[in-house]
Amino acid sequence: MIYLRPVTSILLINGHQPFPTSPGRLNQAFCDRAQAHFETGGATVRQVRTAEPWDLEREVENQLWADLIFLQFPLNSMGLPWSLKRYLDEVYTAGMDGRLARGDGRSRKDPTRQYGSGGKLEGKRYMLSVTLNAPREAFEDPAQTLFAGRSLEELLAPVHINFAFFALTPLPTFAAHDVSKAPQIEDDFERFDAHLRTHASGFAP
Repeated sequence: MIYLRPVTSILLINGHQPFPTSPGRLNQAFCDRAQAHFETGGATVRQVRTAEPWDLEREVENQLWADLIFLQFPLNSMGLPWSLKRYLDEVYTAGMDGRLARGDGRSRKDPTRQYGSGGKLEGKRYMLSVTLNAPREAFEDPAQTLFAGRSLEELLAPVHINFAFFALTPLPTFAAHDVSKAPQIEDDFERFDAHLRTHASGFAP
């Protein structure tokens, strides 16, 4: 049984990478709403924007400090924006020195230890909040040729597996669909606020 620690310290990562057609206002708005929600609940929030300069050692320390890591990002080319991918690659690779993980978990002395069992962030939680142009109907429908019945969580599997490698526990993902072609931003904000109230409030241990 995993002991989930009380949540009082929250690292909020804005993973949007600006483009001329996508300056990042929507993802920042979600970050601002999340920060207001957490601070109203009495938590301390640190926020980092991966498209801006950040300090590697401070971000490793932020992973250790946070009880909850909240990632806000758009899907770019069916994956993470490159600046967010770089952040995760560099921060978690630096933390493989024993701070965030004990290598890959395997041991020559104990061959029963599995790959991916060396994470040291057990008890901490993370949440993904994603914006994407694909409509909700594009997922989990075999008749849709692009995703061929796959779910959004299947598309996000590499992100979830990376956090599992470091022993983090997932909270339910939030998604705002169709934000470019058929946006329903006010409805998305209302759903987002309700999602946080349901899944990211009153963290009893």
